[in-house]
Amino acid sequence: MKAVERMSQMETMRWVDGRLEILDQTLLPETAEYIKCEHYETVCDAIRRLSVRGAPAIGAAAAYGLALGANAVQAASREVFITAVEKIAGDLAATRPTAVNLQWALDRMLETLRGNTNDNINDLKKALLEEAHAIYREDLESNRRMGEFGQTLFPDNAAVLTHCNAGALATAGLGTALGVIRAAHKAGKNVHVYADETRPLLQGARLTTWEMLQENIPVTLLTDNMAGYLMAQGKVDLVIVGADRIAANGDVANKIGTYGVAVLAREHNIPFYVAAPMSTIDFNIASGRDIPIETRDEQEVTHIAGKRVAPEGVKVWNPAFDVTPARLVTAIITDRGVARPPYIDSLAALAGKE
Repeated sequence: MKAVERMSQMETMRWVDGRLEILDQTLLPETAEYIKCEHYETVCDAIRRLSVRGAPAIGAAAAYGLALGANAVQAASREVFITAVEKIAGDLAATRPTAVNLQWALDRMLETLRGNTNDNINDLKKALLEEAHAIYREDLESNRRMGEFGQTLFPDNAAVLTHCNAGALATAGLGTALGVIRAAHKAGKNVHVYADETRPLLQGARLTTWEMLQENIPVTLLTDNMAGYLMAQGKVDLVIVGADRIAANGDVANKIGTYGVAVLAREHNIPFYVAAPMSTIDFNIASGRDIPIETRDEQEVTHIAGKRVAPEGVKVWNPAFDVTPARLVTAIITDRGVARPPYIDSLAALAGKE
């Protein structure tokens, strides 16, 4: 099968000659190298290690991972095949708990499989791969629509602060928050980006700045604890971030540090926008209190680039995400339109759940 047609110079992942190739984001910006995934276990490892990260990208990678795993299954019957694929889906789902797109993509793949009444195992395998391709292509289109909706919120000559990386590297192609920034730049709005470095893994410093430089969008890097003073200086017109899961009431789980940025934005009367596809909204969760928050290895905090910066034996707390209450969010930019408070109503309306 041919590789899926790309829509960005930065391919987070690509399907080539029957395997998934994932851009290893742990090596950026120094090295652009692809992990060649011929087995689903390699995809699981890539998700756990953050070689692929960002909710939409994780979902697309998991879909391809399930297709890879299914292709290796030898089964005498449709029922045995489905049971084996469900086990593989469980392994993929266990890699990271917070990003809802992961489970969303796997559920969609399994629904495709269970809804296919074909008894030919090879045909079922082909159907799964085609569904993975569809998820990938739809994410590209979703990014484009978010950009078009979101850029209308940007004034000319906007200085925009962003946290973590919600760009092409976090999706199948164009990005959520950075996709909106790209669209504003393309519309000639003369955008300048301020990027939080985003401790502990420096996704802003390593990835967001790299993406912006690749596309000649002006960008300035700052440490996380400089954001408040930057706002106090009147140098920020708006904030835009992505999301890993959004509750039905509009509470937003995103990379750790996002909540603090939202509080600072409210203090300085700066709009705080969230960009995420509808697949990131979990209508089964009433509020952010119910969102599972991943806790990661303490070495992410005690070490930088493999070098210890904290004393041996110190206790570490390392949540990967925090939750920003809906009351701090000015608007949520989705691939179906812009939602505004009260989100319990506006998000449901966009999803057709009224």
